[in-house]
Amino acid sequence: MALGKYSRVDNNNNNNNNNRKSSGYCSSVTVVIFVGLCLVGIWMLTSSSTVSVGDEPALEKKTQLEDKVAPVTSDNNDSSNTSQFEENPGDLPEDATKGDTNVSLAENDGKGNLNTQENQDNTEDSKLEESKKDDEQSASDNAEKSGDNGDNLGGEGDSKENSDDKKSGSEESKDEPDSDENDKKSEESNEKSESDGNDDKSDSDDGEKKQDESSSETNGDQTDGQIEKVDQNDNNVLDKGSDEGKDGGQEKNQSSYEVFPSGAQSELLNETTTQTGSFSTQATESTAEKESQLSSKKYIWKVCNSTAGPDYIPCLDNLEAIRHLHSTKHYEHRERHCPEEPPTCLVPLPEGYKRPIEWPKSREKIWYYNVPHTKLAQIKGHQNWVKVTGEYLTFPGGGTQFKHGALHYIDFIEESVPDVAWGKRTRVILDVGCGVASFGGFPFDRNVVAMSFAPKDEHEAQVQFALERGIPAVSAVMGTKRLPYPGRVFDVVHCARCRVPWHIEGGKLLLELNRVLRPGGFFVWSATPIYQSIPEDVEIWEAVVELTKSMCWELVNKTSKDAVNGVAVAAFRKPTSNECYEQRTKLEPPLCPESDDPNAAWNVPLQACMHKAPVDSAERGSHWPEQWPARLEKSPYWLSSSQVGVYGKAAPEDFTADNEHWKRVVTKSYINGMGISWSSVRNVMDMNAVYGGFAAALKDMDLWVMNVVPIDSPDTLPIIFERGLFGMYHDWCESFSTYPRSYDLLHADHLFSKVKKRCNLVAVVAEVDRILRPGGKLIVRDNVDIINELENMLKSMQWEVRMTYSKDKEGLLCVQKSMWRPKEVEAIKYAIA
Repeated sequence: MALGKYSRVDNNNNNNNNNRKSSGYCSSVTVVIFVGLCLVGIWMLTSSSTVSVGDEPALEKKTQLEDKVAPVTSDNNDSSNTSQFEENPGDLPEDATKGDTNVSLAENDGKGNLNTQENQDNTEDSKLEESKKDDEQSASDNAEKSGDNGDNLGGEGDSKENSDDKKSGSEESKDEPDSDENDKKSEESNEKSESDGNDDKSDSDDGEKKQDESSSETNGDQTDGQIEKVDQNDNNVLDKGSDEGKDGGQEKNQSSYEVFPSGAQSELLNETTTQTGSFSTQATESTAEKESQLSSKKYIWKVCNSTAGPDYIPCLDNLEAIRHLHSTKHYEHRERHCPEEPPTCLVPLPEGYKRPIEWPKSREKIWYYNVPHTKLAQIKGHQNWVKVTGEYLTFPGGGTQFKHGALHYIDFIEESVPDVAWGKRTRVILDVGCGVASFGGFPFDRNVVAMSFAPKDEHEAQVQFALERGIPAVSAVMGTKRLPYPGRVFDVVHCARCRVPWHIEGGKLLLELNRVLRPGGFFVWSATPIYQSIPEDVEIWEAVVELTKSMCWELVNKTSKDAVNGVAVAAFRKPTSNECYEQRTKLEPPLCPESDDPNAAWNVPLQACMHKAPVDSAERGSHWPEQWPARLEKSPYWLSSSQVGVYGKAAPEDFTADNEHWKRVVTKSYINGMGISWSSVRNVMDMNAVYGGFAAALKDMDLWVMNVVPIDSPDTLPIIFERGLFGMYHDWCESFSTYPRSYDLLHADHLFSKVKKRCNLVAVVAEVDRILRPGGKLIVRDNVDIINELENMLKSMQWEVRMTYSKDKEGLLCVQKSMWRPKEVEAIKYAIA
């Protein structure tokens, strides 16, 4: 049957031979074409499947980009914020971003997002139809995997974010120094929450922005350039801001999110705002590079090699300049002769140096190896100045004039001149020719502070002894220039057995004391001419009495010898009016011309003349200040509302605002938040004191503050003295007139950014290292750039960074000096004998 079926073909085999050949050829062509079409179809299907898989991440990438950018541009109105305080999601894993996108699309009701979702759905349908034949299973697996990731990430965010918010809110309510740690914790919390869900991130972003706003509201009373970071501790404000962020942040931030459609449809969008996207800005790149270069900059430090060794004072040990002096008759060799280029080397430490003994024990004894000088003990040992006792130098008495104690001597003065009224009427004393400053070490017990000075090396290391003991003192001399103090500021000028020739050259030196003494203030003098009868002393006494009469000084009392110390005291009072000056028959010494400014004191030559007493009731010096301690807080009577203060307000308001500002900063930040052991802090310097608010805020601490007013800053030093504080003028492009290792703590508020414009900042930092004791602290408030530069520089000196904090381009730095000294040596040629 089979053969029969095909019998017709077989039978016609011969006849249809050509027909069979033609039919076989057609079949072959058909098969080839069919196979080709199949291959093309397979290729197309394969290509379609590949495109379908590739488009989805592209869409997600755009979504991810928008999600990252939108929070930065939508709710950030403070252009001054630095990158440290911006929300930065960082580089998130792809799965985390994918999860964020899914949650955002599912929960957002905005029109733009809905259109995007429809477009994405249509695209997905077409892709699945095209790939259905070969890739159906693979596509379903991928979709399943993607959905799982989104669900897991979206469901985990709420609990984590809420707990982190609570933690951050409670910690940020602490003092200022803790805020940098809190910021780090908050940033870690934010980075973690960003991988959990966009709506959770919205809560965190908005809450933290409201916290920043509340901080800036609290800081609204800040003075020019000074950031009151300490006031961000207000718990109520922070809690309120945090709650508002949780309630309204999600809706607010989600409305600002826009997900771009994929493909050509994105060209149809009319964007009105530009965003950074994945591109960094030139400002960011440049700032980062500058910081990188700064951090990588290497500072090469060397040890100073000079004749003075560990006691080197650049402006007082310029031996080359001293050698070229034409005369030393007026102690020119003890005056300041600063080198043209200040040194950038570090002063060596004495061998065996130890951390100084704490006050008040230091008043009686110090470590011998810290100030290893015995010459003074040998010369003055019989006068109870200083003695070597084992590993200590001890100070058993009060110096030549009060061998049996300075307190008895101080009380003897008040008994002799009751109007002195220590600690009430009299608060600030100038102690001339102080020796080891035993007198200056005891008025603290009577609420009095004494500014002591003496020449360097006139008696070996006497000022260095004073500073090591914790007593205020500077190296200075009454020579050819005015003292670095304003006119009419000291309540009392004291001189115990000082061998200053007051009566020579028209009384030029005594007239300088007249310049700095308040009208109505006292000159207290206890020296041998008062109570000894040898011809030389008698001659000096008579000359001084004649001079003081011509100056219109009143001799209030000349006592007999004190039974305990065996010395006598003479007290003279400066007039409060010009009546006596006008009635003089002999105009010697003459009155200074009206053009002569009694407050001009930086490198101004001495003049043998007197300044008139102020007559206007609103002029400084026409009234005695309020009694201590009222004078500390009260705005001086001579500050007028018509005057503009340092920070732009009316002068009295400016003064009050500054006073309150430093009270808050010191109380909330410096005392409790810096990690400083204040019991070990005795000698303090405010390098840019302005109104003296920093020192005033420390009034209850057992320490003293040298308030320095830079010569290129507003002259506010008279205000500082009026408050019952003391200080001096100085140019920070030069060395300070003190021994190395003088201070336990230095404070610099917006000083270094100003100094950098005029000076070599490295030299200024070397000077800071010189005058600060090992283990001492430096607190700097300045702009962020300066803070970063100083931090890197001080780290290169092996100083320990105790705290750093920055906000709104302002920074705070607290560092501690180490014992480290470099191995390389630099010879200071002008300081080598």
